[in-house]
Amino acid sequence: MKLTDTISLSFRTIRSNFLRTAITVAIIALGIAALIGINTAIQAIAQKFQESFSSMGANGFTIRYRQVNVQFGRPSVKMQSKKNRRLKTSNANKTINIQEAEAFKEIYKYPSEVSISIGGGGNNIVNYGSQKTNPTVRINGGDENYVDMNGYDLAAGRNINTLDVTSARNVCIIGKDIVDKLFKGNDDLAVDKVISINGISYRVIGTLQSKGSTFGMSLDNLIITSYKNVRRFFNTGTNASFSIGVKVHDVSNMDVAIGEAEGAFRAIRKVSVQDDDNFLIDKSDSFVEMLMKQMGRLTGAAVVIGFITLVGAAIGLMNIMLVAVTERTKEVGLIKAIGGKQRNVRMQFLFESIIISLLGAFFGIIIGVLLGNIVSVLMGTGFVVPWIWVALGVLICSVVGLLAGLYPAFKASRLNPIEALRYE
Repeated sequence: MKLTDTISLSFRTIRSNFLRTAITVAIIALGIAALIGINTAIQAIAQKFQESFSSMGANGFTIRYRQVNVQFGRPSVKMQSKKNRRLKTSNANKTINIQEAEAFKEIYKYPSEVSISIGGGGNNIVNYGSQKTNPTVRINGGDENYVDMNGYDLAAGRNINTLDVTSARNVCIIGKDIVDKLFKGNDDLAVDKVISINGISYRVIGTLQSKGSTFGMSLDNLIITSYKNVRRFFNTGTNASFSIGVKVHDVSNMDVAIGEAEGAFRAIRKVSVQDDDNFLIDKSDSFVEMLMKQMGRLTGAAVVIGFITLVGAAIGLMNIMLVAVTERTKEVGLIKAIGGKQRNVRMQFLFESIIISLLGAFFGIIIGVLLGNIVSVLMGTGFVVPWIWVALGVLICSVVGLLAGLYPAFKASRLNPIEALRYE
């Protein structure tokens, strides 16, 4: 028998046992779909986080407030260093104030851009004429470098300048959601208009291009003004803390820049030599890296689920192939009687087993990719295909089909042709 005849016969046999084949294919597809689907979703989430939290790029880091839980006059053990040094209680929960942030921007001379920022809450209401937003608008205070360093792009108007910051005047840049709500999506129309934020009048000096959403939270439902203005109207509490963003010109010098920043800010914060830093320095991609480590557990779970399902599918496939050997004993005897060799019989049963496995892989990959991309659609990312896992899925199913078909194939090939022909 020719190889093409063997393959053709394998396909005809699979079609003739459609229901049994379909059940086996469904079991295999379920395992592959779980594996591919979860990894597709994880890849989509990773892509979105890279866009959302690494907007400063690989050459950025942030200095922020390090909150310490103080109990009975002592810092929490969790915040102690490897050398068991303790932060002084009097200096442990000290927020970063405006004087310290501005002093750092003044004295930090490493080749970089520095931006000062502070949050103004996320429950603000914006009015323009008879139009009003929901009380979900976020206010961010920054300086002339804030827009660029946080990955925003202007759609119309101008950026905040140093005069806006020093004078703390009521000017702002509004996000795309607010433009759509108050100005029917017309960016040029919004520029130079006077809006009301919680009853306070602000002149719109610019609008932002859309950034989409993350986990259902819009990144365009925000207003940017100067940090001094936010401190004046929106964040007047004593625990308000500023953040300092730094964007280094040469990414290869990141560690040096962080070291320089740490030394400069320790001096500004008056941290003694024997004490730990009472602030944190985060790389722009550190949060994403931390989150991806946690999501690695999901990948592990997907592998376990897929493995268990595929083991069950392999057992089921082997059982079906053994039943097929019994049912087709006379057919095997006829093949051998007309000159078919043991190799031809083995190849036929192995091809059947591998074809069923690959059909399961095909449908499982399609279902897994489609299910995983539901997450990417919800998050507004592009269509994601985890090619490495797709290739791995095909390889795994090929191995499963081969192993599941080996014993039935050898059993069939060793049948005595005369006894096989007489089998009822």
